[in-house]
Amino acid sequence: QSMDSHPEQIALRPKEFFCTYDIEVLTEMQVAAVDVKSKIAVFKDGFKMEYNKLLIATGNTPKTLSCKGKEMENVFNIRTPEDANRVVKLATSKNVVIVGASFLGMEVAAYLAERAHSVSLVELEHVPFKKFFGERVGRAVMKMFENNRVKFYMQTEVSELREQEGKLKEVVLKSGKVLRADVCVVGVGAVPATGFLKQSGINIDSKGFIVVSKMMQTNIPGVFAAGDAVMFPLALRNNKKVNVPHWQMAHMHGHIAALNMLAHGTEISTVPYLWTAMFGKSIRYAGHGEGFDDVVIQGDLDELKFVAFYTKSDEVVAVASMNYDPIVSKVAEVLAAGRTIRKRDVE
Repeated sequence: QSMDSHPEQIALRPKEFFCTYDIEVLTEMQVAAVDVKSKIAVFKDGFKMEYNKLLIATGNTPKTLSCKGKEMENVFNIRTPEDANRVVKLATSKNVVIVGASFLGMEVAAYLAERAHSVSLVELEHVPFKKFFGERVGRAVMKMFENNRVKFYMQTEVSELREQEGKLKEVVLKSGKVLRADVCVVGVGAVPATGFLKQSGINIDSKGFIVVSKMMQTNIPGVFAAGDAVMFPLALRNNKKVNVPHWQMAHMHGHIAALNMLAHGTEISTVPYLWTAMFGKSIRYAGHGEGFDDVVIQGDLDELKFVAFYTKSDEVVAVASMNYDPIVSKVAEVLAAGRTIRKRDVE
């Protein structure tokens, strides 16, 4: 969760690794189209490359604000370690406005809370993380942030960004409120970076996600996809096709795709797992709670020592906890074994 890391510190592999294993890495290259009939990837500059097997792991493109002034200096989507470093530098002892109270926005707010002069969060919902953690957990987390000097402006959005001498000065909200801002970080969601596949014949759903099988294979033999850009069958939700943009899941996708590209038939069966830390408190989460219709809470929300079970009809589909270990890992193990946890078991 550190915003002052350097790329080398967080790289999954050192440069030497790629030399040792004879892996050619092409940077600053962009594929503009894929011709699945001739098995060729066509690059933006016209360069063509043949493939036997292809993996598409292009991830997401962040959504931007649609209001006046969005192109201004000091307005950021955080994409790279360099972006994060710049935000920290510009935010230190200054006023920060963050748009969007989901993971990116909340983590940035927590990191900057003690460094910036002020941190304000703007969000359309009335509590942060509502879709993900539900109302009650969202409210408890919000209180923790407020106790750490973060101000929330809920159920509103940005109508304009104002400048002075070419630099961001104010963020104007639809509610009419004007917030002082030296830096603005935008975390309002993302869309899959799959536009270049439109004409390819590779199956893409209405939202732009690449649809894959349990082998991470697309509808085209030899073409695989992994990571944030895919919809894949999730075993613990009866193979319902889902999109899970967690770090751990992308890791697993790559692993499974590689095995299948090498013809070692392996199906994905992982339980999604994530954790996030804010103000020295960590939230752990396992399962896939999309579409939950109830939340059963044990422990004490006010003390931030609790476990929340997310249920759909009669079944536990996900669990989240704070300072209540090792319950999330236990639940993940049970779900991974293919067992069902009923609502009455946790009540």
